[in-house]
Order: sequence, then C-alpha cells, then structure tokens
Amino acid sequence: MSKQSILVIDDEKSIRFALNEALTLAGYDVILSDGEIDILDCISQKNPDLILLDMKLPDLNGMDLLKTIIQYDPEAIVMMITGYADIDSAVQAMKLGAYDYINKPFNIEELLINIAKALETRTLKKEIGHIRQGERRKYKLTSIIGESSVIQDLNRLVAKVAESKASTVLIQGDSGTGKSLVARVIHYASGRADKPFVEVNGTALPEALLESELFGHEKGAFTDAKKTKEGLFELADGGTLFLDEIGDMTPGMQSKLLHAIEEKSFRRVGGIKDIFVDIRIIAATNKNLEEAVKDGTFREDLYYRLKVMPIYVAPLREHKEDILDMAKFFIKEFNKEFKSNFIGLTDEAKQRLLFYAWPGNVRELKNVIERAMILGEDAFLSLDNLMLQRQPEIIAEGARMDNQSQEEQLEDLSLDEIEKRHIQRVLRDTKWNRNKSAKILSINRTTLYNKIDKYNLEKNV
Repeated sequence: MSKQSILVIDDEKSIRFALNEALTLAGYDVILSDGEIDILDCISQKNPDLILLDMKLPDLNGMDLLKTIIQYDPEAIVMMITGYADIDSAVQAMKLGAYDYINKPFNIEELLINIAKALETRTLKKEIGHIRQGERRKYKLTSIIGESSVIQDLNRLVAKVAESKASTVLIQGDSGTGKSLVARVIHYASGRADKPFVEVNGTALPEALLESELFGHEKGAFTDAKKTKEGLFELADGGTLFLDEIGDMTPGMQSKLLHAIEEKSFRRVGGIKDIFVDIRIIAATNKNLEEAVKDGTFREDLYYRLKVMPIYVAPLREHKEDILDMAKFFIKEFNKEFKSNFIGLTDEAKQRLLFYAWPGNVRELKNVIERAMILGEDAFLSLDNLMLQRQPEIIAEGARMDNQSQEEQLEDLSLDEIEKRHIQRVLRDTKWNRNKSAKILSINRTTLYNKIDKYNLEKNV
C-alpha cells in the first residue's frame, strides 16, 4: 500500500524541517515548498493527499493561494498554519474551503491526530464519491425499462420532475411496481445528484423513534439520548429525503412532517433552535390517499402539500408488453452478479411470463428470473425453471379457448399468435374503437394500425 503524501508550504526553514522530520517518522511522504515554486504545478505533478499551508508567505497571500488551490481542486484537503493573531483570518479560510487550521507554535502529537482525521475524511469523501458515481450510472433515466406508452409517459414525467424545482413529489402505485426506483432516478437525474439520497420507511419505526430518526435529538432529550444526534432531515440537506410507505404514518407524525415541509425547518427532539434545510421530499405509498383523506386517516393538507408533483406507477398488468424486455434486463444483470452466461428464455417460458397475472408486479418478475437462473442448467431458461404455478387464475384474462385449458393451448402458440389473439380480443371488446383499443394495449394508434395490417385483422372477426 502506497504512503499518503503531504505537501508542506511554509517559508520558514525551521518549520519545514520540523514538519518533515515528524511527518516522515509518522509514515507519510513529505513534499516541501517555501512558496516560491508554482504551487499548482507542484499539486498537479505530486497530487498530495493533504496540504499544510502557511497563512503568511513572503511573496504570496496564503488566503489568495487557498482560493486558487480550492478552485483548481475543490476536493483538496488544506490545513492552514497560522499565528494566534490571525485566528479571524483562519476562520475566514475555513469558510473559503480550508479543512482546519493549526496555531504556531503547534504540538506535533496534536497535529498528527488532526492530519489523520483529515486524511480519513478525504478517504471517506472519495468512497462516497465513488458510490454516488455508481448510483448515478445505475439510476439513469433509461433505468425504467419498457417501450410501452405507459413507461414512455412515465419516463417523460420523471425527467420533467427531476429537472424541476419541485420540493415535494408523491409517487403512488401498487406494491412492487418500482416506486423506489422512480424516486432514485428522480434524484440522480436532478441537480441534487451529488448530495445525499436518504430513505426511511414510515412503517419501520414507532412514532417516538421515527420522530427522532427524522429530526434528530439533543443530548438528554430522553433516557437513552446520551449524545446529540442529527436526523435524516439534516443528513439529506441539499439532497433528497425519500419517505416510503407514507400512507402508514401516524397522524401525529403527519402533523410534524407537514410543519417541516411548509417551514423548511424543524427542531430536534428536545431542541429549542430551528434548523433550516434545503431538501426535496419524495413520498411514496401503495395506498389510495384520497380514500385515506375521506376516511380521516390521512391529513388532507399534507396530502395536497405532497401532491405538488404526483406520479402514478402502473402495475405490470397494465403494460405487459414490457415483460420480456424487463426479463431480458434482469437476466443481463444477474449474469453479471452470478458470473453466469444465460442467453434468454425458451418460447414456452416467454409465453408463461406474458400470460401470468403478476400480482407482485416487477418485484415478483425480478424474483422469478433470479430463481430461474439459480435453477437453470441450459443456456435458455425453461418453463420449469420459472416455477410459476399452473393454476387457471394466474392466466391473464385473454384468449378464450374451448377444447383444452387456456394454459395448455397457450403453450402450443407462437408469440405472434398470442399477440394477434390478444389484439383481436381487445378490438372486439371495444367494438373496434381504435383509440380505446390502443389505450388498453398501451400502444399508439400508428402501432395498432400496423399490427392490424400485420395480422390481417378484420372487423367481422
């Protein structure tokens, strides 16, 4: 493992000598400068992990040099060296981006402790940065899979919401439809992507603990509060707070949440000071909040405050034409995770996926594909690998068949024939109302006309 490096910029030879001895002995690579060389060239070539910068240099103003360094590398860890008389300047330097300052004459042991903490902070920042880059790649606008009009409309809305300044977003949809995915895509496609995405489940904790989790608490606020704790509102400052299952939140917490949203401030449990934050709140629920408002179990004012930007995530049964694309995506992802090389699904397996009811939505589809890949032995995942129950109620309402069971006949049909029969049934049920049929099928009218031509469908059929 390579040593961490420290650049010392100080015009006093004795200071440079003392720091070189102490830092080298502590195991660091030390780069010394009296400030006369081009500092940015030195930083570019040496790429130090930390910079010790004297506030006063003969031909340079330490504060100006700090500004230049921070502009060149906003992630640079700079500790200022200053005399007691320059405390105000040192505080100002921290506002400009310095990590900390040390006073002359300094205690070497104390200095080494501060340097170790600063370098640990730098390492954590790098790790967080790598994680966020990975999250941004994972949760792109294209991460919501599907070519249906349902998914395309959802993607367009998500993109607009992400770019907007909307401070509250409400995502509604059945369990397993991908509400959490939508929330993350909104965050990582927005200007808040470099700030935290913080998630909390409204049903995971009782009210007292949830309040402390959201807003934090002061030391001594209750029996176990042995030290001050920042809440999730503070940790999400500048970023996004995702409140999942908000429909299950108690009336008391609903009231406190409404106040925090409207005032953009809150108080820690046991606190007397208002804390202001800049966050976007994304709430999600699988409950019908309009009905909950009527029932009196959800506050009407909070509902409309959250519903500034409403997003509905449709169940899988409303865009079944996306199932095979989703399955293909999951196979690709699990191939990476399992280091496997599955190519795809057999025709029989595809037919079963298309005509299964999917009560668990996308989450269930993902789980089915994962299980199939664990069990699968051939390049193509088979019907047996899927392990979906062979029961009449799981076959989607569709092809009406007489002699055999629906399921047995479906297994003998090609995908084109299944699609043809489905479109034929929808056209018949809507009395050939093409607008209504296209909407039910989640395709546009042009695509519907193309399908009618492709399958030679006629109105008298």
